[in-house]
Amino acid sequence: MGSESDQCQVILGVDGGTTSTVCVCLPLLPFSDIHNLPDPLPILGRAVSGCSNFNSVGEDVARETLEKVIAEALFDAGVKQSAVQAVCLGLSGVNHSKDQEKVSGWLRNTFPSHVKLYIQNDAVAALASGTMGKLHGCVLIAGTGSISYGFTEDGREARAAGAGPVLGDWGSGYGIAAQALIAVMRAHDGRGPQTMLSSCILQSLGLSSPDELIGWTYADPSWARIAALVPVVVSCAEDGDQIADEILHNAVQELALSVKAVVQRLHLAGEDGKGSFPVVMVGGVLGANKNWNIGNEVTNSILKTYVGACVIRPKVEPAVGAALYALNFLMKETVANGHS
Repeated sequence: MGSESDQCQVILGVDGGTTSTVCVCLPLLPFSDIHNLPDPLPILGRAVSGCSNFNSVGEDVARETLEKVIAEALFDAGVKQSAVQAVCLGLSGVNHSKDQEKVSGWLRNTFPSHVKLYIQNDAVAALASGTMGKLHGCVLIAGTGSISYGFTEDGREARAAGAGPVLGDWGSGYGIAAQALIAVMRAHDGRGPQTMLSSCILQSLGLSSPDELIGWTYADPSWARIAALVPVVVSCAEDGDQIADEILHNAVQELALSVKAVVQRLHLAGEDGKGSFPVVMVGGVLGANKNWNIGNEVTNSILKTYVGACVIRPKVEPAVGAALYALNFLMKETVANGHS
């Protein structure tokens, strides 16, 4: 941050999830460096804000969040808005061209027409974080929500899951925690077996009875609030609770199935099913635990079906992936237009 940053052209990458939104500011690197990126990448500025999924918080809040996080990242970098050449936004909730047009309309009040805007689902930013900006392969996101998204080198794409908790993203953090809450209520009223989840969840929430879960749940049924109970479920499974173990096994099956569905639709593994392709895995649900490692279990399931899958745990965050996506596409458009 300082006079040197004030003079450079920059690109912005935004990763907007259901829980938080991150924006990073990178210098516009020479296109000649795009296949040999510096390590570490020169991140000029970074900012974090709240949820920007308009399906979750509404359009006004989502728009304000995006404007705020972009302004704060530029301030942190010490650069002016006029220095921005391209912005890639990977946003949960962007599932259709109409969604892209909506977000583009918001940002055109901020950025003039010469600034390139690339608006995608947040899965694109996550994939790009593992492939350093290239769109090829499959990404699995398992955080508060879950989605699998894939791209071929010739531009075809496919997705599986990612339709939100009401429509069955049961491999997500929300899905895992919701199943645990259901198990507690079933144990309480006699419809299901007793489970360690009952006492552990009540203790973590400071409640004294499963009946109090009803009020707690509907007082604020936000996805992230429910999903925050995942560590309790994992802990119970690690301590031998059968119900918690079943919930996690079901989540693994759902997550692996979503990847396999995308790979099959796009023929990413080739005609013989043995071809090599990247599978980028991101999200808190896939993180390591003491004994019950959901990410490893999903990886094992994928590799049993597709031996050529190359599982990648990204070294950079999805917001950086979004910025590298913008850099890649800006380079392609510049070359296509005959500029160096």
